[in-house]
Amino acid sequence: MPIVFTTVLDPVGSGFVESLAQPGGNASGFMQFEYSLSGKWLELLKQMAPNVTRAAILGDPTIPAGIGQFALIQSVAPSLGVDVRPISMSNTSETERAIAAFAAQPNGGLIVTGSALAVTYRELINSLAAKYKLPAVASNRIYVTSGGLISYGVDFVDQNRRAAAYVDRILKGEKPADLPVQAPHKYELAINLKTAKALGLSVPQSLLARADEVIE
Repeated sequence: MPIVFTTVLDPVGSGFVESLAQPGGNASGFMQFEYSLSGKWLELLKQMAPNVTRAAILGDPTIPAGIGQFALIQSVAPSLGVDVRPISMSNTSETERAIAAFAAQPNGGLIVTGSALAVTYRELINSLAAKYKLPAVASNRIYVTSGGLISYGVDFVDQNRRAAAYVDRILKGEKPADLPVQAPHKYELAINLKTAKALGLSVPQSLLARADEVIE
């Protein structure tokens, strides 16, 4: 039977493995995401733009990860004084209309949750955020390098490096079922100062000190 070595968003919730410590069968891998990360995005949004009281959460409602990420953000929102609402990214024209309607009221911001669809739409999301002067926090540094404000997410270079070591162990005879599914170990914070300036935001020194990448 061939080895199944994969990277999954939620291996237990999706039914792919029985548990992280003992995945079972011929499956093992690395999680791209853990749900506790979701609350950090809202915290970062408030740090970057303290006046934000409303946040649109852009996500893919067709995948379990999208539903889970919104639920966690929603759970921490009251403590930060932010009202949140989901916006689906399943259709570009509908997404554009929804963001335009959201931006008609003041003190809004965006959170771009983690999904393949979000990466595909990153240029559109960045352009809409700039057009409507909405501070946005994303899950992947690719948003920041293409003009977005700030991102916080898994360091995929580190994930790939660790995955290579797992593959080596399996090829040397270890059973995938004996190798626990690994949660991310390393995260990266990226900030685009040019975008912050365009939005009229002053980046806190505490964030700059923590940043792994600052684009000027």
